[in-house]
Amino acid sequence: MDRRQLLKTTGLTLATAGLGIRPWSRASAQAGPIRIGLMAPLTGVVASGGREMVDGVNFWFESIKNVVAGRKVEITVEDDGSNPDTALQKARRLVEQGNVHFLVGNLLANTGLAVANYVKGTGTPYFIPIIAADDLTQRQRIRNVIRVAGYSASQTTRPMADWALKQGYKRVATISQDYTFGHEQCGGFAQTFTEGGGEIVQQFWHPLNTADFSPYLGQLANMKIDAVFAMETGADATRFIQQYASFGLKGKTPMLGAMNATDQSVIRTLGPECEGIVSAAHFAEGSPVPITQKFVKEHTDKYGRIPSLYGFSMYSGVMWVCNAIEKIGGKVEDRDALLNAVLNSELAGSPLGRPVRLDKYGNPIYDIQIRRVMKREDGKFWNVPIASYENVSQFWKYDPETYMKQPPYSRDFQGIKKG
Repeated sequence: MDRRQLLKTTGLTLATAGLGIRPWSRASAQAGPIRIGLMAPLTGVVASGGREMVDGVNFWFESIKNVVAGRKVEITVEDDGSNPDTALQKARRLVEQGNVHFLVGNLLANTGLAVANYVKGTGTPYFIPIIAADDLTQRQRIRNVIRVAGYSASQTTRPMADWALKQGYKRVATISQDYTFGHEQCGGFAQTFTEGGGEIVQQFWHPLNTADFSPYLGQLANMKIDAVFAMETGADATRFIQQYASFGLKGKTPMLGAMNATDQSVIRTLGPECEGIVSAAHFAEGSPVPITQKFVKEHTDKYGRIPSLYGFSMYSGVMWVCNAIEKIGGKVEDRDALLNAVLNSELAGSPLGRPVRLDKYGNPIYDIQIRRVMKREDGKFWNVPIASYENVSQFWKYDPETYMKQPPYSRDFQGIKKG
């Protein structure tokens, strides 16, 4: 093969070869596919959300014909089993055997923390549109772990607490799954609520995959409280909402939900028992914003269901990363270039309908919507915004350095102001 034939097969030209100039858009196309490792809980208590994570990723890549910056995209999906040990094993397989250029995904905080600790040593870019463990973008920040289109756990529950105070609620009990995400979501709510003059009467913690909530509901029914704040995900959320109504609490004590409690992956399986629950999130599928409506319609037409927070987050997260890859000409092998491009870019054109930027710790700053579950004309339920808090940081109204001197939220520390 002569020099001209060789150049032709590699996509180079005589001019660029002679000058030593590398045409990145073409060279990237010849460098092989962009390999992405996608981890999601396809089994376990949050499996319904995991399947929608995969759908969200596929929905985005199909819209761009699986090509980014002239390079084909290959996605390897691994089931983390809703288990941190399994998640770590799968991450190692993707990185060390699959040679992926970056990882994306996971849902439960404990699985995300396991993977984050692993990539801290490998330097592999890890993008987390859903993993919300506060410290990943606070006290224990890892530069190659970036929360694209995600949120910190306590970020959305602070506006929820502020809204509750403005409704005149003074006494609230909380109930939550007993793991990191639950501790942090409740902590954000409890600290803001008590600093604003409210009282947390009691906090209940239960294990993941609880079948019978009657011991907790019996106690809640006998309390003099204005509302219940419930941090539930997946099957636990479904069961809790059903049993809450069965106990007669729905008409007696308002339920304030963490965003996952009223996610589409939960409420599409429910009936009137979910109607009226108020929650807070950066995404509301019932928003009247035109680009949100367009996304919801197209997703519903394709998958036969209204998009969940999980699907939206993964769709927007890979959109964000792909936009950054385009800016660096597809050079995903250059990890620093990829990370810098993501950190210094913003999410534009997403279903939110407004640009989103990262703070200096790698966490998005959002307009947080207070949402109420309402019935559509077709009888389905969705979350409709009823109030909005603009530019909500993961640090709320606190100075970041001062805030991070307090302990992380846990069962033992909820930031509750006494008296």
